[in-house]
Amino acid sequence: MAEPSALEARIRQVFRDKLRLDVPSVDTDLFETAALDSMVFVDLLLHLEREFGVTVALEDIEFDHFRSIERIAEFVANRIAWAEGTAPPARSEPVHRGRPEGVT
Repeated sequence: MAEPSALEARIRQVFRDKLRLDVPSVDTDLFETAALDSMVFVDLLLHLEREFGVTVALEDIEFDHFRSIERIAEFVANRIAWAEGTAPPARSEPVHRGRPEGVT
């Protein structure tokens, strides 16, 4: 499995070269700073799949996994380890659909 810092550097390069975004640090909140909008997010998923060979299914999309380069690197590392058979895939919290409880 690749070291997180090496993954962080490669992911940072994806942001710079493919998405044309300069992210100040690996812990910058990409949503809070508006670096990631819906279109850029879709492009990011495409480039992660191409660059690292990881498939991101709809049920895997938990925004906290993509909040920073550091978290993206953890997500990718877990996916690579799972694909190599060395770790289970990271599971996100269940997504609740519909109205919250008590709302009519």
